[in-house]
Amino acid sequence: MPKYIIEREISGAGKLSDQELKESSQKSLDTMKKMGPQIQWVQSYVTDDKVYCVYIAPDEQSIREHAEQCGLPVNRISKVTNIIDPTTAE
Repeated sequence: MPKYIIEREISGAGKLSDQELKESSQKSLDTMKKMGPQIQWVQSYVTDDKVYCVYIAPDEQSIREHAEQCGLPVNRISKVTNIIDPTTAE
């Protein structure tokens, strides 16, 4: 199944408390459970004003539907076409 990087512009994201991040994460997971196993959240990276999420999903529409149900912004969705790391150079 395809992997995607989702860019979310969230003003002050880097200043969210641990409790706020936990509540947002719980809401996201609850929504995913309702949508079924075809959409999975892998990991997110929080910066000052953006959150970058890694999802596994059948298509972009599933990601947009999830975001809408959670009330999360989606500013950009990029499909991962390849993965590289230090072992790629070996």
